[in-house]
Amino acid sequence: MIFLTTGTQIPFDRLVRAMDAWVAARPAPAPEVFGQVLLGKTGSHAPRNFDWAERLDPERYAALFARADVVVAHAGMGTILTALTGGKPLVVMPRRAALGEHRNDHQIATANRLRGRAGLHVADDETALPGCLDRALAEARRPDRPVIPPVADPGFTDALRAFLTGRG
Repeated sequence: MIFLTTGTQIPFDRLVRAMDAWVAARPAPAPEVFGQVLLGKTGSHAPRNFDWAERLDPERYAALFARADVVVAHAGMGTILTALTGGKPLVVMPRRAALGEHRNDHQIATANRLRGRAGLHVADDETALPGCLDRALAEARRPDRPVIPPVADPGFTDALRAFLTGRG
């Protein structure tokens, strides 16, 4: 199952439209997709080719995330960390300020900084999404999926603590 999440603050129609088109173009049987899709006041794209909800309670969100083979999202750090610590292949499409999708381009910076990390596939735009999805689905079938630890390496935190306290 593919779980799409667009966040709960700002609609992300470009990603939703691209995901909807990808599902529609897949030969049967298409992978199951469920989306948490926030709609805007007017003109937002409601998916036609997969099930979705605008808001999910925390328990349902966690259950869908846990069941997912692949997660697709905007380039928000919370989703990125949750997917990578859970060993979920992740496809991110960063929001773009020039398209009115966010206040600035910090998601592009995040995606560029994490580009190439095992388990994370960056779709810079709608045309890159299908290839990223195909690679993530193939990765989901591998038993040796990359997982990051849920806490920072002790060497890093010790060095950071020493720096911040002036002992390093």
